[in-house]
Amino acid sequence: MTIYLTLLNGTGYVFDANDYMELRTKHRIIGALVGTANSKGWSCSEAALPVELTKCETQLLIEEGIADLVSKAAALTAPPTAEMVQAYKSQFEAGLMAQADALKAEKLRETERHVEKILQGKRNKLLKQGKQEEAAALTANDVLEEIAKSVVFERQNALVELPISHMTKHSARLCTDPVYDISSLKYRVFKDLWQRGKFVSSGEAFGADFLVYPGDPLLYHASHIVIIQDTPAIRPLELICKVRLSVIVNKSCVFAYEEAEGGRIAYQTVAWCNPSK
Repeated sequence: MTIYLTLLNGTGYVFDANDYMELRTKHRIIGALVGTANSKGWSCSEAALPVELTKCETQLLIEEGIADLVSKAAALTAPPTAEMVQAYKSQFEAGLMAQADALKAEKLRETERHVEKILQGKRNKLLKQGKQEEAAALTANDVLEEIAKSVVFERQNALVELPISHMTKHSARLCTDPVYDISSLKYRVFKDLWQRGKFVSSGEAFGADFLVYPGDPLLYHASHIVIIQDTPAIRPLELICKVRLSVIVNKSCVFAYEEAEGGRIAYQTVAWCNPSK
């Protein structure tokens, strides 16, 4: 089944959790979670769907036939019809009612666990007021009915606009134009590393072009930083700078470049050696 990427800001986005898990586990495409909704509401520190892919990742998925890139701008920016507005309102109200029912059910379950203590407390209160008959007639069902009537669902505390894939009833335009220059050295290095079975992500945070992981980044730290060179030659000070940076972050430093003959991608790993140790 083809995976559809949504074109936004010049790259592909994934809105479906199942699609993202397939891309990550089967195709080693990581992307970055950029949503801010979670089970506790809205948060700027915990990311969620959608997933933003790099341009290299998007272009690779298209080139390998793993995914198609589509633009939904025309459909998603068009004014909604009266039927669509009514359908949304009905769905929205149904979602609120479901949350209200869930809140009431949980409150009743909690009350049932302590119903005997609650019942005894209410009977004692009635006895202090001199209402012996009412105290004797009070039952557990009366307590549960009272709790059910007292539960108030505050709409401002409701969970709404959960991150999900777009509605299926809309049109999309297939995008065939390249997202990234497939002849560029950076893309070719990314593709070559990916074809070698590596997990590859952006290395900008470490002053590099890519980070390479031995497995899923959720389980492993990056083992290498990859720096792309236009030529095999590198200035000594830049070499020292990059290698010392890799030592600080506890990773191996790899320089990637194109061989003069044949155009093959070559890699040179440089290790920092301290003779005093």
